[in-house]
Amino acid sequence: MAFGTTPDWFHVSDDEDVVWKSRPHPITMGLWLPVGVALALIGFLIAGWSGTGGIGLLTFLGVFVTVVGAAIALTRYLVWTSTHYVITSSELYKKQGIVSRDVTQFRLDRVQNISLRQTGIGRLLGYGDLTVYTAGSGDPELTLQRVPEPERVSNQIGDLLEELATDRSAI
Repeated sequence: MAFGTTPDWFHVSDDEDVVWKSRPHPITMGLWLPVGVALALIGFLIAGWSGTGGIGLLTFLGVFVTVVGAAIALTRYLVWTSTHYVITSSELYKKQGIVSRDVTQFRLDRVQNISLRQTGIGRLLGYGDLTVYTAGSGDPELTLQRVPEPERVSNQIGDLLEELATDRSAI
């Protein structure tokens, strides 16, 4: 997604700019992606090896393992590519969903607090979770999971909140 294009699941008004957009860190695909790829390769090798002397039970087993492995890998990839985070100059968005679509949207002027949580591995690999709390709610309203470069994103949101506060006090 280039910054110049606007996806169909959110609208940017004329006085609004897209500040940041991303998807979760690739680590979100987890261990199931390499497991699926490995299963697909192993199944492919078994099917190819056993199929040289004629098609038998082992060939069908190899094809089955290939299909299962490819389905696992493809599912993990699709879940990752179908999750998007967008910050505009006035709103926060989180979109998830492969078949159905779930879009969560918050106006920045409702944001009360943002917290950043990073595990040791998250710090090492450059991802973390940003949790957004809105005015009038003690519970988190939105969590952006495994955000790449979370400190930078948190700082950008903080800067936008300061601009909003400055604009409100100038009125």
